[in-house]
Amino acid sequence: MASTKATKAITIEADSKSATTIEDGAVITEASDLQSTNEAREINQPLFRAVGIVKGEVKFSDEEKNRLTVTISKFEYGIECKKRHSDALSGLKKEIASTGQTTQRLIVYPKVMHFPRKEMPHKIWFQLIGFDQGRYETGISTVLGDNEFKLCGLWQFIPVCRVPCISIFLNFTSERLEFIKASDDPATQAKFMKASHIPVLWKDSPVRPFRFNPKAGKDQGHPFFVQIKAAFLPNRDAFGFVEQLEEPIEQAPFFMKLPKAQGRKNFSAQAKKHRPQKIKPNRTNKIINNQ
Repeated sequence: MASTKATKAITIEADSKSATTIEDGAVITEASDLQSTNEAREINQPLFRAVGIVKGEVKFSDEEKNRLTVTISKFEYGIECKKRHSDALSGLKKEIASTGQTTQRLIVYPKVMHFPRKEMPHKIWFQLIGFDQGRYETGISTVLGDNEFKLCGLWQFIPVCRVPCISIFLNFTSERLEFIKASDDPATQAKFMKASHIPVLWKDSPVRPFRFNPKAGKDQGHPFFVQIKAAFLPNRDAFGFVEQLEEPIEQAPFFMKLPKAQGRKNFSAQAKKHRPQKIKPNRTNKIINNQ
């Protein structure tokens, strides 16, 4: 069952300094009464979010200074680290050097690259934002177990993945809007607002994942916003449902997204850049009940 209420998204045009939100066919310019992410946190409103814990053996590359991998159940995954989280990377290096413990609990964002053809397996890696030393009694690492994630987003199918996804968009804030409006570079805008589509095995979901039919009319409903805990399944290269954190809701939080044309253009460029040389059968093509 798809929601009949419109999902409110701020769409930024690459050649324009204006922002619009589409609701039931009406166009509202720069909706100044939108609530920011910080305001939403204060009143405990839902937000788009994807964060979790992976536990495994960490290895640093001998060739590249800031390149590292984590091995989870014999499967190796890349770890990237942005400049704003460089302190986490430095701290992790010092922790391993001082303790000799290469098995660590890393606090990460999940990252997924999908490719134009469904038979091409998606690529998963993680972005480092911290690590857990077990010295604190609060924080995300105390509410999530090893290889567990909190995923909050739109429950839907995307054209390039046979497994339904939870789509994580950029939460709206006035500061982010000003940043995008001040940028004249479409590539910067695309990178900043790029969504993550996390494949989730959730057979008995209380609402069906939304599937858009391009041949049908415009009034097809909209995806529900879901908030769940999921386990990362390295042998499936996907995430498996563990429990609901809140009931699905029809009205998603305000978020920012690319125009469709710009998104497709950016997707094609990224897919060519990351296209694998050899294609192996993707075990996530079957949706199974992992409970």
